[in-house]
Amino acid sequence: MGGPLIALSGLLLVLFLVAHLAGASLALFHPPAFEALATWLHRQPWLGGFELGLLAALLLHPALALARSLAARTARGPAAGPLRSRRGPGLEGLAALAAGWSPWTGALVLLFLVVHLAQLRWQRPLAGAELAAVQQALGSPAGLLLYGLAGGALALHLLHGHESAHRSLGWLQAANRSRIRWAGRALALLLGAGFSLLPLALVLRAWDWRATLVGVAR
Repeated sequence: MGGPLIALSGLLLVLFLVAHLAGASLALFHPPAFEALATWLHRQPWLGGFELGLLAALLLHPALALARSLAARTARGPAAGPLRSRRGPGLEGLAALAAGWSPWTGALVLLFLVVHLAQLRWQRPLAGAELAAVQQALGSPAGLLLYGLAGGALALHLLHGHESAHRSLGWLQAANRSRIRWAGRALALLLGAGFSLLPLALVLRAWDWRATLVGVAR
């Protein structure tokens, strides 16, 4: 029920996350380019329509996934019990665990997105002040912890979702199963580690700058 739409909406969101991580990484490696990119993006006339499309995908993806899960549970009946994975230990077992946790990891990512948008989009920083707003959002230990947990949740969600999306679209075959699984693991590691470690790196760099300024003042 809704498998292809779940897959397509998920893949659309993943493409956005890859582009978003690439742009956000400029805050660490080239702050002036990050500020210029943020200013340019928020001046584009197509941004509102693009964000509405992302919002539609973001709402459609969990709604359809929940509907499919409830339909599958109803079809199995109350006496069927939970599904058991036939995967082995190691990464295979972790992927099976990620499948069972996907509703919770997805919910955590959604919670993070609401907080993230409230911090940096609904209250739009002034041009040239985007990085300062990001650092302010990361200023509290609770905020930094939420960013780290959301990155971990995203990694687990993708560990299951990448292969599941290819299966729903009919792209998963015996000949390419191994390649798709390893591509999904690489993508989960890249995005999960990127979104978890980038905020930490920005905080550490800000502390280093403050220590340098204090040293100069003395």
